[in-house]
Amino acid sequence: MKITSLKLRTSHHTPNEDALLRCQIALELKDKGDYEGAREAMGHLWERVGDRPNIEGLYPSVGSEVLLCSGILTRWIGSRNQIKEAQELAKNLITESISYYESIGDTKKVAAARVELACCYWRQGQLDESRVILKEALLILTTEGNTRAKALLRLAIVEWSDSRLAEALGILTKNAMLFNKISNHATKGAFHSQLANILTNLATAKGKKHYFQQAISEYKKADDQFKLAHNRVFRGDVKNNLGFLLYTLSRFNEAHKYLEHARRLRVTVRDKVGIAQIDDTRAQVFIAQNKLKDAEAVAKGAVRVLERSGHQCLLADALVTHGIALARMKQVERAQFTFHKAIDVAHQVGALNKAGLAALTMIEELDELSPDAAFAAYDRASEWLAKSQGPDLLMRLNACARKVLSRLRAELAAEDDADPLSNQPCDLHSKVLQFEASLIRQALAQANGSVTRAAALLDMSYQGLAYVIGSRHKDLLKERSPVRRRSRRSREVEVAPPPED
Repeated sequence: MKITSLKLRTSHHTPNEDALLRCQIALELKDKGDYEGAREAMGHLWERVGDRPNIEGLYPSVGSEVLLCSGILTRWIGSRNQIKEAQELAKNLITESISYYESIGDTKKVAAARVELACCYWRQGQLDESRVILKEALLILTTEGNTRAKALLRLAIVEWSDSRLAEALGILTKNAMLFNKISNHATKGAFHSQLANILTNLATAKGKKHYFQQAISEYKKADDQFKLAHNRVFRGDVKNNLGFLLYTLSRFNEAHKYLEHARRLRVTVRDKVGIAQIDDTRAQVFIAQNKLKDAEAVAKGAVRVLERSGHQCLLADALVTHGIALARMKQVERAQFTFHKAIDVAHQVGALNKAGLAALTMIEELDELSPDAAFAAYDRASEWLAKSQGPDLLMRLNACARKVLSRLRAELAAEDDADPLSNQPCDLHSKVLQFEASLIRQALAQANGSVTRAAALLDMSYQGLAYVIGSRHKDLLKERSPVRRRSRRSREVEVAPPPED
């Protein structure tokens, strides 16, 4: 929709009527996935994320609607455009609108606005806060309709994000009749899509193949609804999730077809975060096909985008995928660093189930973990996943427990075999070189192969570190990024030994 046509439609309206109509049209365009069109529809009221809405001269009730609408659009547009502070800005705008509704005692509007606020918390990975807000809102939203349906759907998404699959499934199945009655195609499509996601997860966890067929049916229903809503963004989500389902069934070629279609849909709407999510799925399929170089490259790109987006839960997932690819390529130090980063990212936002899964995956993928590191990872994983469900997860935990115990026993046996009275000579030079190589390897892993950044971590010059690697640890050359072409003089400086004291 062009803003010029909107002006023609609203030119005969009062400022308050104009503002309300603009908000209505903007939210309709948002439901179609046209976030840029929604921003344009707001006109002079609100131009971009970070701007204060212009509510001067409007009735307080209308100004509150503008604040709420601007907050909702800030959440969506900020997410798409990778604006890290967007969720906080959205929360502030929505909270301000809630304050007005509370002042006049409009509990229904307060609850509806708090549903939107809860979504901001969910996007930041603050699942407990989001859950509490939604449950409080549902105590007030007792009338069947789009608003109650939206609150129930988002509560199911929160439970699903927290790996509480039975709770999520129960919420949707118990309220299926409500979703069938509502008129909003975007919400109806989201209901079918989320139900399919949950069924897919349950099929994987419980080994019930009929859940897969139910999920495929729900995805088709979701796609039908999103077509009616003219929403290419959400259609891309459906294609991505269906591709993931086919991946779990080892139907890799079909999976790639759906994922490529999903990616094309997201490219048309310039949704970088959505493209990164699809690339994360593509990387998982490549890993399953043992196409590890393709997997590592695609996963690395997804991580790079999500690091700038503020989507910490999505970033944690992508880091785990990248860690798996690195581990299977035998890039042990980089893989361990990546898994640790996934654990930290998830833990910082309270997504303990994702932190636990990252720790568990690290144990599964890295046989080279020290016994102490493996034990610490298992200890945290078992704590963080204590409330998660599913026999598949329990089997993974038990397998990792046996693996860690075996490592600990092997270490104890090695200590018992060691002769404390042995008079074997100690090769000090060899030990120093081993320690030096270990430090450099860790620094290169943390620096993603960059010698410049690794040198800074080790408090060395670039030339000094390049010389040490080239002269004393040539086996580490494969760990560093490729050497750029330099002038002859620059190359001579790089390979020259550091000056003696």
